[in-house]
Amino acid sequence: MTTSLARQPLLAVLRPRDPQRALAEVALLQSVGWRHIELAWTAPWLPGLVPELRERCPQVQLGAASVTTARQLGQVAAAGLPYAFMPIWQPELLLYARELGITLVPSVFTPTEVYQARCNGCTMVKLFPATTLGVHYWSRLRAPIGPLPTCIAAGGLGPETALQWLHMGAVDAVALGQQLFGHFSLGDPALRQRLRDLVTVANGLQAEPAVPCPPLNLE
Repeated sequence: MTTSLARQPLLAVLRPRDPQRALAEVALLQSVGWRHIELAWTAPWLPGLVPELRERCPQVQLGAASVTTARQLGQVAAAGLPYAFMPIWQPELLLYARELGITLVPSVFTPTEVYQARCNGCTMVKLFPATTLGVHYWSRLRAPIGPLPTCIAAGGLGPETALQWLHMGAVDAVALGQQLFGHFSLGDPALRQRLRDLVTVANGLQAEPAVPCPPLNLE
């Protein structure tokens, strides 16, 4: 997961309203080269849809989001998904995930949670909600805490702000949720181009030095 995110530091967090919408959203993202997609594990129909999603969109690395219980984690494992994210810090779930062979990434907010995650062997965390903390927050933890896990910023990020975080080297990757599709319909060519531009720019950022990010026309 860390290696894959180094190549494309983007994740999509999808909360589709029904199976048809889920299939359409994942297919659209795959078509523009998007690789990492989290499915919010809150819909009862989602576990049964995963096999079809994986068959139709084999180039996408699917995982689960919003996992907060052992029951959900068991469902994720049964569906064959290799990774999941929880929006909280709950070390008991980390232990259960390791028993199941799943990479479970916790969300952190405070320095204490970051330190506890590192002490519990977490090599990756999600900084949530990131926009509340600001673009310089993560780097300011290195001096007092020491080596930090791989960090994914999530919560309130839009396409332009997400790319700015990456370009500044503020975090290792970014996750976009409800702002990803904006006001566009899924069939709008402007949305397809917007997503394609986002993927292209994010992929290229990994090979560039951190310099001020120019305005991007992603609307």
